Amino acid sequence: PNEEHYEGMIYVGRHECGGHHSIEEHITPPAAAQQGDNDNNQITSKRRVGFDFDNGIKYIFGTSFDESHKDIEEEDLHHERYGADVLRDIADRGRGKTREEVLKERRHGKVDPKEGPKPFGHVDVHPLDGGVTPPKVVHVDPFFMDEAPVTNKEFGKFARATYYETEAEQFGWSFVLKSFLPKAEMLETADVDPEAEDWVAVDGAYWRAPEGPGTSYKYRENHPVVHVSHRDAAEYCTWKGKRLPGEREWEAAARAGHFGPSNRTLYSWGEEGTTEVAKTKANLWGDGAFPWENNAEDGWRGTSPVRTYPPNGFGFYDVTGNVWEWMRGGKHKARIVRGGSYVDSLDGSFNHAATLGSRSTLHGTTSTGNVGFRCVKSPRRRTEYHWVYHDEEQHGQLAVEDQYGKKDMIPQRGWEDQFEVADDDEYDAGDEDEFEPVGEKIKKRKVVKP
Repeated sequence: PNEEHYEGMIYVGRHECGGHHSIEEHITPPAAAQQGDNDNNQITSKRRVGFDFDNGIKYIFGTSFDESHKDIEEEDLHHERYGADVLRDIADRGRGKTREEVLKERRHGKVDPKEGPKPFGHVDVHPLDGGVTPPKVVHVDPFFMDEAPVTNKEFGKFARATYYETEAEQFGWSFVLKSFLPKAEMLETADVDPEAEDWVAVDGAYWRAPEGPGTSYKYRENHPVVHVSHRDAAEYCTWKGKRLPGEREWEAAARAGHFGPSNRTLYSWGEEGTTEVAKTKANLWGDGAFPWENNAEDGWRGTSPVRTYPPNGFGFYDVTGNVWEWMRGGKHKARIVRGGSYVDSLDGSFNHAATLGSRSTLHGTTSTGNVGFRCVKSPRRRTEYHWVYHDEEQHGQLAVEDQYGKKDMIPQRGWEDQFEVADDDEYDAGDEDEFEPVGEKIKKRKVVKP
């Protein structure tokens, strides 16, 4: 992964120095590495750990309000680290169990007789920030993630290049906060969201007209794009050669090294939950009564330009507040969003508490004025192949296997890249060092090196 660098994206994964991220990442030049210079030794310590070892991140995932994470931290402090556990964030307490035993615990846990079995994908959430409870130890593979949410300017390039119409444009309406309506009389006739009565369905509202007809995004080109559905966000990421983040990936980046017993804070800036501190760190509602009184202590009543507030320890902007962000996964009727938005509070007295564990779900087609997204990209993994002999009399007819595991006996396009037939007539005595002659029933096939 040391050879990969993408503009506007930050790598999250293990480094040789023992950390999980370094904003000043460098690659040691081969010539400089041979000279053994002191400065280059420092650069070497910031190199990323390759895929030969466990280079992912292990941390406590879930709500920030549940105190049970302290039990995990306490147990981790008393756990003896050895072998593969030495470089882990949280010690692997599953050591000694077989793969079957671990999978059985995950898939066939004990069912509470009072509540009964729960549907697939169900998680218990905390009432304040909506985070998963109880917190649990999770592992994520390394990844790249955008520094900031996608802006109106960036999304506009995508829409113009592909003539893309968002679902809000196709449906003809989108949700707008009622205190942002351009005309007060619209409240008398407009429909509201039955689950969130402060959001009004406005005809003609979409990402270019955030509050409806007569409004424009022109002076908000550096603000996060809003009024995009889950599908709209996924289409943009695909166009960029990226994808939406998983919520465990997103939280790993948002916590920015606050893993395990080292430090697990409530907010991206620490534990200080006062408006005086928060107004310089994130775009939230503030002390005013929601939804009519926004005193703009942080300088903004609605969305703010990305990179307005300081980044977290990894260099990511707006992981708390500004806009909710779409995540990969979930169900169509319950897509996951993370991070909180400008309508949320610090303590959860109204809407959600904007902590690092804040989480909510929305219908996949929902588009509102406080939901955006950012993209991630997985590092490339080098795959090495080698040739092995295949005896058809012993192992059966040689077949081409596609990416889905389907085997095809009839040669398809590209089949010659996977196996070749050694013809005795083409055998040259000068090639003795390259291969041995084989019969018609013995062929060579291309396999992935273990």
